[in-house]
Amino acid sequence: MKKTILILELVLIALFSASCQKPKKVKRLEEKPQYDRPLPPGQLALRKITNPADIPDFTFACHDLMNLKKAAQKSLNYLSKPSSKQFYPYGEITHDKAVASLKAFIELLDSGQRGSQLNETIRQKFDVYISVGCDDMGTVLFTGYYTPIFDGSLKRTEKFQYPLYKQPPDIVKGPKGEIIGRKGADGQIEPYPSRKILEVSDSLRGQELVWLGDAFEVYIAHVQGSAKIRLPDGKLFGVGYAASNGHDYKSLSKAMVEQGKISAEQMSLSAMIAYFKKHPEEVGPCTQLNPRFVFFMAEKGEPRGSLNEEVTKLRSIATDKSIFPPANLVFISTRLPYETGGVIAERPYTGFALDQDTGGAIRAAGRCDVYMGQGDKAGTLAGRTYQEGRLYYLFVK
Repeated sequence: MKKTILILELVLIALFSASCQKPKKVKRLEEKPQYDRPLPPGQLALRKITNPADIPDFTFACHDLMNLKKAAQKSLNYLSKPSSKQFYPYGEITHDKAVASLKAFIELLDSGQRGSQLNETIRQKFDVYISVGCDDMGTVLFTGYYTPIFDGSLKRTEKFQYPLYKQPPDIVKGPKGEIIGRKGADGQIEPYPSRKILEVSDSLRGQELVWLGDAFEVYIAHVQGSAKIRLPDGKLFGVGYAASNGHDYKSLSKAMVEQGKISAEQMSLSAMIAYFKKHPEEVGPCTQLNPRFVFFMAEKGEPRGSLNEEVTKLRSIATDKSIFPPANLVFISTRLPYETGGVIAERPYTGFALDQDTGGAIRAAGRCDVYMGQGDKAGTLAGRTYQEGRLYYLFVK
């Protein structure tokens, strides 16, 4: 999950059908929201709210503060690193202000204030900024991501034959971790090969990190950017994002719908898994439609985000770090799925979180990904997360 969490694929998979339902009235293509619309040159992704009436009500979120202090401290850990200063100042927000804002919020968490009292204190002590969204009116598409758990082995066996690879030594990165390409024997830098070329050329032999028992599980790990691997002795082996080949992400679920492999109404993660169980020979040709390829490293502890800090369920989000300042306190207002009695439903959700991650498919001011946790249940909830909402950032006055 480090540096770029390839998130959008499994987020959109389960909800793709919802966005592709036959409308009562056909809409023109240009009327559909362009959630990844780039910002106009020189425009910031955040706009300060100057009218108090436009500041959201934090009251409900101020009753549920579980794990929030822990997540905020992770952000402070990141901001204590000299490398974090390269992202500031962000407009009028300095690095010192970002640090002071998190410390002030932690003090409020320790104060014992809750509910309406905490809401009023936050409104008094913090300035609130809103993401301009995809339409300059604050519309943000919220999706979800998670950490899958798969069976695997550190050695190739008859059962486990599909590898996750370590970062090759020829990858060249920029100062902010961006992938520039690979260095050839002549010292020249060229674009890194696509997923298809890497898989069919066998050029990564010797870089295997861990082996899985299903080729599509490998792809899921690539999309999520991290995974927990349950080894034969029962121990969990964590793998996290190390690098990518630098190619842009392309949606597999969309391609499969367009090819008629799965209908838009039936598209879901479980439907894709079932399809590839029935047609294992199609995993390679299908997944190779997405040229992006991810390399991993062994990871101890909980999954980490692009700040190289552990992410926390519902308290960590991923945004485009080329336009949003990292590590800061945010407030989410949208709808999220939840499970009750074995049934998945949706309800309005407001909550505080920290901007601690990023992703290859999370681009522009109109996109935000919410971390839903680990395992199959989290994967189901992540796949059901696809709602518009508002995203706010808070900085101490």
